[in-house]
Amino acid sequence: MKIVSKAYVLIAILIIAAVFNLFLLYQDQNIETSQSYSIIGAGDVKVKAESISGLATSVARGVIEDKGELEKEIGEVQSTLEKIKNGGEFKGQTLGNIPTSLIPDYNKVLSSWETYKEKALKVEVTSVFDPEATSAMNYVLQKNQELVLHTDQLSKDLAKLDRDYNEHKQIALELAECAKIIGQQSLLISIGEGENAQETLQKKNLQFEIGMRKLLQISTSDLDVESVGMTHEELISIPRENSEALRTLDPLWESIKIKIEILEDRALLSPEFNLAKNEMNDEKNNLFNNIDGLLNSWNDELTSQGSEEQIIIQVLLIVDIAVFILVLFVIRQSLSPLESISKALSKVKEGVYGEKIEYSGTDEVGQLVTNFNIMSNTIKEKEDEAKKTDIAKDEFLAMITHELKTPLVPIQGYSDILLNEHLGKLTDKQKERISIIKSSSETLLSIISDLLDAQKLDLGQLRMTKQNTDVKHTITKAIETLKPEAESNKIEISTNATSLIINHDSERIGQVITNLIKNSIIAIQPNPGKIEVSMYDNPDNVRISIKDNGVGIPKEKQKNLFKKFYQVDATLTRERGGSGLGLAICKGIIDNHLGEITVESVPNQGATFSFMIPKNANENTKSPLNSA
Repeated sequence: MKIVSKAYVLIAILIIAAVFNLFLLYQDQNIETSQSYSIIGAGDVKVKAESISGLATSVARGVIEDKGELEKEIGEVQSTLEKIKNGGEFKGQTLGNIPTSLIPDYNKVLSSWETYKEKALKVEVTSVFDPEATSAMNYVLQKNQELVLHTDQLSKDLAKLDRDYNEHKQIALELAECAKIIGQQSLLISIGEGENAQETLQKKNLQFEIGMRKLLQISTSDLDVESVGMTHEELISIPRENSEALRTLDPLWESIKIKIEILEDRALLSPEFNLAKNEMNDEKNNLFNNIDGLLNSWNDELTSQGSEEQIIIQVLLIVDIAVFILVLFVIRQSLSPLESISKALSKVKEGVYGEKIEYSGTDEVGQLVTNFNIMSNTIKEKEDEAKKTDIAKDEFLAMITHELKTPLVPIQGYSDILLNEHLGKLTDKQKERISIIKSSSETLLSIISDLLDAQKLDLGQLRMTKQNTDVKHTITKAIETLKPEAESNKIEISTNATSLIINHDSERIGQVITNLIKNSIIAIQPNPGKIEVSMYDNPDNVRISIKDNGVGIPKEKQKNLFKKFYQVDATLTRERGGSGLGLAICKGIIDNHLGEITVESVPNQGATFSFMIPKNANENTKSPLNSA
């Protein structure tokens, strides 16, 4: 089977396994989501049941506006219970049917709900308040203000008496405080607040009665004075002129006391309402217990399902891993020859051709191996031919450039003889023309020399004679050669070179410096310029830099500067001469010295060419390169 067919089959297996897994996970997620919302719905029934209890009581108390809300809550609970059993929409989610194993628990909830609903509706229509207790409460609340005023007045009347009546004054103050508390507790009872209101009311009723009897000189022996922290005692009689408020307070208290005793014996709410409310609360608790039972059973069901699902998922994972391992094995078996091809291609990238890959298969990989072997052999043959051609071309070019130099020597020599008028006087026009011949021959000789040097570098034939020589002498000699040309262009050349003996080819390094200074002279516009030749004595090397204030070199052109025949500005070069080989030759010479040449430049801010010569180069070594 072909690799493509194998790949399609394996991919199809992986896709089928993935789709099946996704389907199971999707189904499981939908079931879990549906059951989760069903559980939420069951919990929501508890919340609404609590709300129904409060609404039923509110309607019984006379808040008719809550009757519609009560009916709405009952309807929503009824609907929620039906959806939990049979499925349906709940809060934007679709609920599934309740699991069969939970039907008994659900029926308990439904039965307790029906009973609770019946009790809640009974509370709704039951009278809340006991008529006699309500009448007594209204009376106490109505007369309490008078009671407070009269007790305050009593305190004021007794305040005029001397210290023999201090006990009377204290009792009057306590009566005033009791009157206020009686009013507060009665109000709390009337609005259904205060858990201990009746007990507090009974205690203050007894305290008030004991105090009144003491002031009226009536025996308290039949009263339980110790229960309220008081004692039996007899007080002296209050003068008549100071007892007006007491005489008024006595009948008022007698009438209020009777009503308070009614409130002590009977609850404000009617017995029927209390009974109906208690029955409703009992059924509510029963409903809550049944709902909790259903939820617990449901959680157990989900836990059991989760365990089964985990087993299924584990089995699926094992199957997936097995399929994945199978796919990897088949792919590895089919593509293992590609590793050999990759290694062979890496060797081709490194320039090693002609190696063959051994593979006997007839599939696509086998075809690829066959084509690669043919390609590798073809490239090797072409490369051998190209090398032979390049060598022949380079040798021919080196020979031609060398031969071209031969006729230029007599041209320059006879030009000098003519200019010096050794063969007779010349007119100014004749001198001018002969000067052009001499200048052109010098330019041509420079270009031919550059071509010859470049070819010798490529062929490994450029002679290098390294000796321990003072590098300052090398720099000074190069500068002196170009000083006349620099001065004619109003350019100042300066140097900081100091004596330092290093192993180098003085002529070739001088050639590098000369080429770089020539480039700087060309780069400086016809304005006063400066060229600085600096020498830096570093621990491991000597660095020489040529800096000018010329036009500079754009950043994007700097990377190609040291390639043969590359020129930054062809127009400027053609105007002032140049072959485009100078920097390439400089790099070859510096490379031969195991050094490095670099450039730093910003347009319109000049350029700095630097090269480094190591100090630890072998002394007195001659380059293995032979001269042409």
